[in-house]
Amino acid sequence: MGIEIRGMTPLIQIFDMPRSVAFYRDLLGFEVVEASAARGADDFDWALLRRGSAELMLNTAFEQDERPREPEISRVVAHGDTTLFFGCPDADAAYAYLRAKGIEVAAPAVAPYGMKQLHLRDPDGYGICFQWRVGEEPRAR
Repeated sequence: MGIEIRGMTPLIQIFDMPRSVAFYRDLLGFEVVEASAARGADDFDWALLRRGSAELMLNTAFEQDERPREPEISRVVAHGDTTLFFGCPDADAAYAYLRAKGIEVAAPAVAPYGMKQLHLRDPDGYGICFQWRVGEEPRAR
């Protein structure tokens, strides 16, 4: 028998923790379940977020005293190589929700391999994709 794996939690480096927490918690509905010591509201260096069975860790790319005034363009551009895919049985409802929140996003489309997908970017340039296989019923968890 191989290695037993029960989940995966990606860690992404972000520039501005309060901005990222606002995106993932306030817009996408994640809960901050654990975080390093806070300096103020949503101002910490590391956090574990969870929504249902999806987990994500955020870590500031710079220590507070070393943080540049603006994000480094080369870092943001490199984030374009990373996309977080979330199972989402109703991409059309996700699209309507995001549009109602003022988020500019293209309508969902079906990929050649049968996944209906809705793509957007988080504040640090990481790709976000809400997807579900066309014709597949959501399964109970």
